[in-house]
Amino acid sequence: MDDLIITESGAVHRPRNVDWKRAAALLYGDWGTSKAYVIGLAFLAAAFSSLPIILAVCALTGLVGINYIVICRHFPDGGGVYSAARSQGRLLAVVGALLLLADLTVTAALSGWSALSYITSGAEHIAVIKLVRDHIGLTTIVVLLVMALINYFGPKHSGTLAVALAVPTLIVVLLLIALSAPHLTTHFLQPRHESLSALWVQFVGVILALSGAESIANITGVMKLDPGTTMDRPSVARQSLKAIVPVAIEVVAGTALLGWAMLSLPSVLAKTLNLTNMSAISSVLQLRSEDMLRFIGEQFATATFSPAVGNMFGWIVGIVFFLLLISAANTAIVAIIGLLYMMSRDGEMPRQFRRLNRHGVPIYPLLIAIGLPSVVLLFVANFTSLAGLYAIGVVGAIAVNVGSCTFNRTAGFTWYDRVLFGVTFCVLFFVELTLAHSKPDALFFVVVVLLGGLALRAYTLKRQGLTTVTVSREVANMVAPDLVANMRSRLSEGQKIMVAARGITPVLSFALDEAQLRKASLFVLYVKEVAIYYTAAGTRLGRAKWEDDSEANAIMRSVTKLGTERAVSVIPLYAVSHDAAATIVDLAATMGVDYLVIGASQRNALNKLLRGSVATNVAQHLPESINLLIFG
Repeated sequence: MDDLIITESGAVHRPRNVDWKRAAALLYGDWGTSKAYVIGLAFLAAAFSSLPIILAVCALTGLVGINYIVICRHFPDGGGVYSAARSQGRLLAVVGALLLLADLTVTAALSGWSALSYITSGAEHIAVIKLVRDHIGLTTIVVLLVMALINYFGPKHSGTLAVALAVPTLIVVLLLIALSAPHLTTHFLQPRHESLSALWVQFVGVILALSGAESIANITGVMKLDPGTTMDRPSVARQSLKAIVPVAIEVVAGTALLGWAMLSLPSVLAKTLNLTNMSAISSVLQLRSEDMLRFIGEQFATATFSPAVGNMFGWIVGIVFFLLLISAANTAIVAIIGLLYMMSRDGEMPRQFRRLNRHGVPIYPLLIAIGLPSVVLLFVANFTSLAGLYAIGVVGAIAVNVGSCTFNRTAGFTWYDRVLFGVTFCVLFFVELTLAHSKPDALFFVVVVLLGGLALRAYTLKRQGLTTVTVSREVANMVAPDLVANMRSRLSEGQKIMVAARGITPVLSFALDEAQLRKASLFVLYVKEVAIYYTAAGTRLGRAKWEDDSEANAIMRSVTKLGTERAVSVIPLYAVSHDAAATIVDLAATMGVDYLVIGASQRNALNKLLRGSVATNVAQHLPESINLLIFG
C-alpha cells in the first residue's frame, strides 16, 4: 500500500489495492490483541463477579463496531478521527488526533509490556528471564528502542507480521475455546459486591477493546472499491463490512467466551494445581492476570490431555501472542510517525516533522514515537497502572469521531445513523468523564499530551504567519480549490508519454526527444519515497507540491523550460510513496499513457536484494496496453 499519492492533476488518486481480507487481518492485528489483557484486568477489578463487566465491554465494543461500519460506508477516502473531525473544524481535528496520539502511545507501551509477559511466563527459574520479569518496564523500553532501530531503516510493509499472524492467532483462540468448552460452568460466578456506581467505575476501568476501530477507518482510502463504483464516485461499503463484521464477531464472542473460561478455571485447578481454596485460586489468577490466555491454555490443555501437552500448548499461546503484541506495538509506533508527519504536511505541526532521513523516515516523529511510550514506562509502577492510562485516549478519540459525524451535514448520514452516533457519543462521553474523575493519572497524562500538542500547533501557526479570518460563503466559494481545478485547461488528445525522473539524467532528454518526434504530451513523474505507513485521509490530495521539494523543483523547471523550447506539452506529476514501483504503475494506468520511460536502476547489489529493482517491479505489474522503455 502507498501512503498518499499527490499530483498536480485532480484526476489522480491513491492506489486502492487492499482487499477486505488484508484489511480484516490488519484490523485483527490491532483489535484482536485486546483480549490478551482485558480478561485479566477484569478479574483484577471484580474477581469472580467480573462476567457482567466483560459482557458489557463486549457490548460496547460491538456498538462501536457498528458505528464504524457506517463511518467507513460514508468516508471511502478515510474516516479516522483526524479526517472525520476536520469537516467540523481544524482545531477539533487536531484535538482528536492528539487524543489518538495518547492512545497510540499507551498502545505501544502496553503491547510491548504484555508481549514480554506472555513470552517470559513459566520460565522464571532462568536468570535472564527473571531479570526481564523483575525489570519489565525497562526491558520494554529496550524492545521499543529495537523497534526504533528497525523503523529507522524504513520497514517497507509495516503490519505484514500482523497479517501473517492473523490466522495462527485465530486458530489458537478457537483451540482455547474448544479446550475450555467442556469445563464451562456458572458454579463459581459470584454476584456483584459493589453498588451500581462502583460497578460502572470497574466497567470503565477495563475498556481496552476499542482502539482497533480507528485503524479500519484510516485505511478505507486504500481499500479496493466495491463492484460497479469508480474512482470519481468511490464506495467501500461492502469491502469494509466484510472486513469489520468477522473481526468484530471474533473479538466480542472470543472475549466473552474466554472470560467465562477464566471464571470456570476452579473446575480444573483442583486437578492441575491441587487448588481447592477459592482464596488461593484468586491469588493465582491475579498473579497470572498479565498473561491470562496463556494460563487458560495451560490449565485446560493439562486437564484434557497431560501436563506435558499443557506446558507445550502454553508455550504456543505465549509465542503467538508475543509476536502479535510486538507487531501491535510496532504498528502503533509507525502510526504515530505517520500521524505526526501527516499533521505536519497539513501545517498543524512544525515543518521539521517532515524532515526525512536517507531511508525516507521522518526523523523527529520517529524520536517522538519512541520517546513518549518510553517516558510513560519510566513513570508507571505496574501493568494495571499502565492500563489505566489507556482508555482515556482511545475513548476520547472515538467520541470526537462519532460526535463529529453526528453533526456532519455533508456526508449523507440518515437520521437513524445520527441517532446511532448520538447514543454512542453519549455513552462514550460519560465513560470519558468517569475516567477523568476516577483516574487522575490518566487525566494528567492526556492533559499533558493535549497541552503539549496544542502549544506546538500554536507555535507552528505563529511561525507560518497564519491567522483566521471570517468571510461570507459567497466569497469562500469564489476561492474554493475545486473552482480553480475546474478552470484549468484540458490536455489535447494524442499520445501520452510518461517518464519517471530521479534527477537531471539522459533519460529525460530521451523522453523529450520521443515526445517531440511523436507530438505527444510528456508526463514527468517524480516519486519522493517516504518510509511510513499511515493511510488516513486527513491531508487532501494536492497539498504537497513539487515546488516545495528542492530536487523535484529543479527537475520540473528544467524539463518545463526545455519542453517550451521544443513545443512539447510537459505535465509535472509529484507523488509521495513508500513503494516507487507501485506508484509508477498506478499513475501510468491512471493517466492512460501509451509509453512509460524509466532509467535502468542505479542501486547497489545489496539495495536491490533488500528492496528489489524498480524497473523489474514495474515490468512485472505494468498493464500490457502500456509500452515500457528502459533507458540505460
